Amino acid sequence: MEEAALAQLQKALEAGQSTSRQLVEFYLERIATLDQQGPQLRSVIEINPDALAIADQLDQERAQQGARGPLHGIPVLLKESIATTDRMQTTAGSLALLGSRPAKEAFVVQRLRAAGAVILGKANLSEWANFRSSHSSSGWSSRGGQCRNPYILDRTPCGSSSGSAVAVAANLVAVAVGTETDGSILCPASINGVVGIKPTVGLVSRAGVVPVSHSQDTVGPFGRSVADAAAVLSVLAGQDSDDPATQHNSSQHDYTQFLDPDGLRGARIGVPREVYCGYSTHVDRVINAAIEQMQALGADIIDPADIPTAKQMETSDAEMTVLCYEFKADLNRYLAELASSPVRTLAEIIAFNHAHAEQMMPYFGQELLIKSEATTGLNDLAYLAALEATRRLSRQEGIDTVMEHYKLDALVLPSAVPAWCIDLVNGDSALGSSSSQPAALAGYPAISVPAGEARGLPIGITFVGRAFSEPTLIKLAYAYEHHTHARRPPQFLPTLFID
Repeated sequence: MEEAALAQLQKALEAGQSTSRQLVEFYLERIATLDQQGPQLRSVIEINPDALAIADQLDQERAQQGARGPLHGIPVLLKESIATTDRMQTTAGSLALLGSRPAKEAFVVQRLRAAGAVILGKANLSEWANFRSSHSSSGWSSRGGQCRNPYILDRTPCGSSSGSAVAVAANLVAVAVGTETDGSILCPASINGVVGIKPTVGLVSRAGVVPVSHSQDTVGPFGRSVADAAAVLSVLAGQDSDDPATQHNSSQHDYTQFLDPDGLRGARIGVPREVYCGYSTHVDRVINAAIEQMQALGADIIDPADIPTAKQMETSDAEMTVLCYEFKADLNRYLAELASSPVRTLAEIIAFNHAHAEQMMPYFGQELLIKSEATTGLNDLAYLAALEATRRLSRQEGIDTVMEHYKLDALVLPSAVPAWCIDLVNGDSALGSSSSQPAALAGYPAISVPAGEARGLPIGITFVGRAFSEPTLIKLAYAYEHHTHARRPPQFLPTLFID
């Protein structure tokens, strides 16, 4: 079962060599051995108590009627900020929301259940999707503790979809679902040696997901291969009346049809170097090798193809302004719509954290929550100006400009630096600039795929395109993966030993 792809698992299920119950039992045993004991990855925050019963029902349905599709009987983990109405919690990792109940399940959960997936459990995350403190430690939540990197255990798993990526990397599950506002899928995917797809904002519904920003939030899959991530994206994507952004989505695809091993041939790919390269010799080595490999596979590389506004985006306060305003408005709306909850406003969450500071703030504070609470509403001119700036810098004057100028199919850039050490005193200490930012601000899609390593720590590359260009990005990422096979399973080393 280890490193098995979805197609292999389905083949075993169809042939009667395995059952969905046996898959669930296998993963539960690995979670007990590696997540709760042994290396103590702490990637799984909660197991679905009904998982075995659901697997039994799906096994019976397969025997009587056949499989519903590629996810029938397949266990899937959800980031804990994705709401379910079963016996599991949805708290965004915060004890403040413990005991809250959503009125209905997230749209993506409904889609997964309809496809025959077994919701195995909830994955740990950076509390409040890492929008609590600028000194946070990625992968830490008051409910789940500190999630750890399966390659080297004292290294960060990145975040905020930490547990989703770690669980897939460690073979605790074949595929998982996370969310991204800015880097929360791409960074954990890179640092944990898996594939992560950050979809176009509006391709996948956010209804029923604890929000940060309606302008930037999206839901996407993790897999150990592009094929597996594409199969999950095919299920997640769809229009939802509860998320107005999806009304512009006319993309109804089986994304696995774009898995073309020759997909790089003739593709025009630009390399934005300014801001996103030059800060790490390891990262530069990997991105340069990837470019050579893509050229050898028939791609036309334009290098450099810099994003004209990269420095402006990096230094501007506009993104933080947008996130603070939208976080308060969107979270208060989410809390108000819950069927029951111990807290109903951001102000009450802040008060809860103060009242339970020993549990809630043992390592870092909540200055971003406080800053968000001070905002005055989405009609404020400061917010509207910041929103206009983020969209203009990332779209018309940024990604759109460079792609139109060079007639590009995609951009490729490093996903993240190798994992830094977990530091519960000073917080995260990543080098370089956020390569996820341009796509995040624009609401455009991106895919991170394993490309290399540094002393056993994975390094990924990210393909970025314009809105709803997932088919092209999947084609490119799959072709690169197919010919390079850069992913290596984790070794669960306690630390990086010095020679």
